[in-house]
Amino acid sequence: MEAFDYSLKELHEQLVNKETTIEKLVRQSFDRIKEVDEKVGAFLTLDEENAIARAKDLDKQLENGELDEGNILFGLPVGIKDNMVTKGLRTTAASKILENFVPVHDATVVEKLRDAGTVTVGKLNMDEFAMGSSNENSAYKIVHNPWHLDYVPGGSSGGSAAAVAAREVPFALGSDTGGSVRQPASYCGVVGLKPTYGRVSRFGLIAFASSLDQIGPMTTSVEDNAYVLQKIAGHDERDSTSAHVEVPDYLAALTGEVKGLRIGVPKEYLGEGVSEGVREKVVEALEVLKELGAEWEEVSIPHAKYSLSAYYMLASSEASSNLARFDGIRYGVRHTGDNLIDTYKKSRSEGFGDEVKRRIMLGTFALSSGYYDAYYLKAQKVRTLIKQDFEDLFLKYDVIIGPTAPTTAFKLGEAVDDPMTMYVNDILTNQINLAGVPAISVPCGLSEGLPVGLQIIGKHFDEATVFRVAHAYEQATEHHLEKPQFKGGADS
Repeated sequence: MEAFDYSLKELHEQLVNKETTIEKLVRQSFDRIKEVDEKVGAFLTLDEENAIARAKDLDKQLENGELDEGNILFGLPVGIKDNMVTKGLRTTAASKILENFVPVHDATVVEKLRDAGTVTVGKLNMDEFAMGSSNENSAYKIVHNPWHLDYVPGGSSGGSAAAVAAREVPFALGSDTGGSVRQPASYCGVVGLKPTYGRVSRFGLIAFASSLDQIGPMTTSVEDNAYVLQKIAGHDERDSTSAHVEVPDYLAALTGEVKGLRIGVPKEYLGEGVSEGVREKVVEALEVLKELGAEWEEVSIPHAKYSLSAYYMLASSEASSNLARFDGIRYGVRHTGDNLIDTYKKSRSEGFGDEVKRRIMLGTFALSSGYYDAYYLKAQKVRTLIKQDFEDLFLKYDVIIGPTAPTTAFKLGEAVDDPMTMYVNDILTNQINLAGVPAISVPCGLSEGLPVGLQIIGKHFDEATVFRVAHAYEQATEHHLEKPQFKGGADS
């Protein structure tokens, strides 16, 4: 077994029983990165010297009996998506415009993990400013799917998903604006959660679309995911959108009991555009839940067909506003021009990639005088209707289930020059961000050798039920135990 084939709880027990040390675990993480990351490309920045120094300090705490045995994450290595600021450690959002940016503070989630005793080994690759569905939009290098190196890992948290799948780290953080945790989790065969909007602080997350972005954990099991969310969730006064809602004991929800659970399966999620292999695996998963005592039936989300258009209009509009701060003046790379306006133009033209420019232009157009009502305002009205669709369904059903993505991972380069085809990959996930509800992707088998993800959607702030259903399904199957084989690539 690889070091990180073990669960977080098992790694914790190894530390408690003195079967390993924190320094050894951290060194194993870097050894694994050196072994496979040249093929995978999951990491943009490593922090080996500081990570090993911190591991040694934490080992001393362990020796002095300072370990809280309920703190499962103590001493464990973690990878952080490169759009979450890390004090003293380069943070680029995979963009040339932030190539030299070293933050002076930590994001709240990074701070919380550090307080829990984790060790950050490095920053994970992503689509530039989280804009993309394949991780081919990084300004630095492409991420490859560990299951087949000729295929995409999904995006924008492709580096986080690939690092966990390749067992480079036992867990990672990603961000999800329209499916950017769940879709790569599906493609890479790992577990990825998008919590309820407001459940996890966004302070220190480099914003793409502020009303949609949410940080979530990526792990190899549902139980591990629950452990991580337990540590990073909660109100943060530094984030005005952070919710004053009590954080329950997520581990207590992992009972394996789903008898009598009511499941709605939207017909739109299994219809046109969903591959036969994906549909087959999702139906099989529903039958497993039925055997466990749950009940499911077909339902409809009437406004689902409008979600893609509404999502990209709103996300691009917010991106246009948020990315205005990157001007080459206050921080990041500056390309000096003949005057101030010329400096702005050169810095932004040379610092931003094509996809980022495309979304800024779309968003600026949608917000411009004469078009605001026709596009942005109308998209907000559609968002309200979609939110109402989910609220109506949750009056009758405990969870909604369908595929995470309409297909398995596609080949690198297959859709990178076709924005519309790329955007459609988010069609089953962006509705959840528009509604603000939680959803998790768990592995539910393979189709033609590539992972398929099952998406379980819950009510606002009811991650506990989402975890309960996901865990019950996971315990009844063995899909989460399957590991990537690094097929394909330059050597194939």
